[in-house]
Amino acid sequence: MTRKERAEILSAKLPIIYPDAHCELNFTTPLELLVATILSAQCTDVRVNKVTPVLFKRCRSAADYAAISQEELETIVHSTGFYRNKAKSIMGMGKTLVEKYGGEVPHTLEELSELPGTGRKTANVVLGNAFHLNEGVVVDTHVGRLSLRLQLSKHKDPLKVEQDLMALFHRESWTDLSHWLIWHGRRRCKARNPDCEGCEIRSTCPSVDRPDRFLIN
Repeated sequence: MTRKERAEILSAKLPIIYPDAHCELNFTTPLELLVATILSAQCTDVRVNKVTPVLFKRCRSAADYAAISQEELETIVHSTGFYRNKAKSIMGMGKTLVEKYGGEVPHTLEELSELPGTGRKTANVVLGNAFHLNEGVVVDTHVGRLSLRLQLSKHKDPLKVEQDLMALFHRESWTDLSHWLIWHGRRRCKARNPDCEGCEIRSTCPSVDRPDRFLIN
């Protein structure tokens, strides 16, 4: 089976297996999603979702994030880890949005990627889930791991993995693809002790029962 053939099978199966797959960060606006995604670095979505209700009540606009003190923001986001850097990034992001974009979150990959505390992955999250624009594929640890195990890519570098996935899957499915793979990675194909026996796509997986062969070191 070629990589393209495998991708076509996965494109048909994954939306049936995970019809409700979606971004598991809670948000109501592009700004809230941007902030939540910054906080999600090296942190679980569950933990971020426990912090953001307080944060979103305190800061309702980019100007609020620009004006909040470092100390107060650190206190609110402390439990997400790396809180000093995250607070600094969020404040810088708020200031940049106010100064360059009238307080609004930009709609382009280039502009989003250049905001403090963001990058291509964060930009893809915001574009795909807040603006419904398929500009790329979000490659987190789950997507990277499954791309190796499913032999959709031979790379470990997120950008190269993303390029491979973009070449294999239809553009209109790029945002959903990341959700499908993330949900499968969290529910079935875990880094350790993956549930190969119960896996719904085991017939498509070239590393079934041999998951460690393609683990990311």
